[in-house]
Amino acid sequence: MTQAHNIIWMGPTGCGKTGLATGFLLQAINRGYTSRFVLFPDLVQELFASVADHSEAKVLQHYLAYDCLLIDELGYVEVEPVQVGLFFTLLQQRHRRKPTLITSNLGFNDWRSFLKNDHLTAALIDRLTENSHVINMKNCHSLRPKLGQEP
Repeated sequence: MTQAHNIIWMGPTGCGKTGLATGFLLQAINRGYTSRFVLFPDLVQELFASVADHSEAKVLQHYLAYDCLLIDELGYVEVEPVQVGLFFTLLQQRHRRKPTLITSNLGFNDWRSFLKNDHLTAALIDRLTENSHVINMKNCHSLRPKLGQEP
């Protein structure tokens, strides 16, 4: 937290990315930091809606105010160019100031598929990875089938 390092968990659905990220978020809360959990689709929808009423700056400030921000499920939905721009602005302004936790079922090479802007995607990945711990869980197996079984 004090070094404003980001943490990015990448891996298949069901391998525990959200659980691990939420554990970090709860530790931040327990240590007195303001924190927020938001699903990526909800975040980009809120950013998009803010364009209609010209409240982009207010919405961005809202998310910038949190000491620790967890953005879950990055890559599950495609986004419009204006959403990509606002998302980039949010992460750019948090860069090296406050930690952002991200979970994604896609590797960095696949982020272009939903962000649809090669230059912005490259800039975003550059900023995120420059000051981040990336946890690659691609070889992990889903925990969900095992959780439903009796011991």
